Amino acid sequence: MAERIFRGQMEFDIVGVNEHEAVGEMEVTEAILNGFGTIQAGALVWFADVVAMSLVLGDEQPQEGRDNFPVAVTLNAQLLGSCRDGHLVARARWMMQEGDVLAVRTKVRDAEGRVLLDLTSTLVGAH
Repeated sequence: MAERIFRGQMEFDIVGVNEHEAVGEMEVTEAILNGFGTIQAGALVWFADVVAMSLVLGDEQPQEGRDNFPVAVTLNAQLLGSCRDGHLVARARWMMQEGDVLAVRTKVRDAEGRVLLDLTSTLVGAH
């Protein structure tokens, strides 16, 4: 089997976080496209996961050495579409906040408003 090397780079912004939701924005670049020329599924999941964690952390910044950090125990990703270019928006909202168990739903949409990914994250730990 021939050696295969894969490289990619993502860049996105968290543009808003409040007690109810977090919003991130990302431009689709060639660096996150798969061999078919559409967004690699893992790139969508990572984008949504970081936006969800931004909601969980609120005003806090992630730091090494923190005593207690929320940990995702399940990620349920529904890949509903893809695109080749354009602007994406991820919006994370609370589904549940009960003690140490948190659930967040994050939808990633393209510039036309089509849902590309619907990610449900269950986390345990600090809130």
